[in-house]
Amino acid sequence: MYGIGVDIVSIERIAKSLEKASFIKRIYGADEIALFVCEDKIKTNSLAANFAAKEAFSKALGTGVRGFDFDEVQVLRDRLGAPYFKFDGRAGQIVKEKNLDCKVSLSHEKDKAIAFVVIEVKR
Repeated sequence: MYGIGVDIVSIERIAKSLEKASFIKRIYGADEIALFVCEDKIKTNSLAANFAAKEAFSKALGTGVRGFDFDEVQVLRDRLGAPYFKFDGRAGQIVKEKNLDCKVSLSHEKDKAIAFVVIEVKR
């Protein structure tokens, strides 16, 4: 195992931050925005869980948010709704160079969202 990370966030705090377009563009990648930000509705619970996943990833990596930007770490959903990471830019380079396999689990309940990340070195 390379590392583990967990993070919990207040959905209300993320909802307030989402009111600023600069926050959305700085934190979320284009694919996440396409999935969760619509003209008539923003999927706040999902974006809060994604934010927690980005924090948990940085903790599992052991660096904190250094050497990459949050929008380079996207949390998408497969056809069954399971979350998975998509890495771009410097985050993608780090994952590729270190040969890492990153897994994420998300949940939200009432006013909190949580993410758990496990990183392993690929064999």
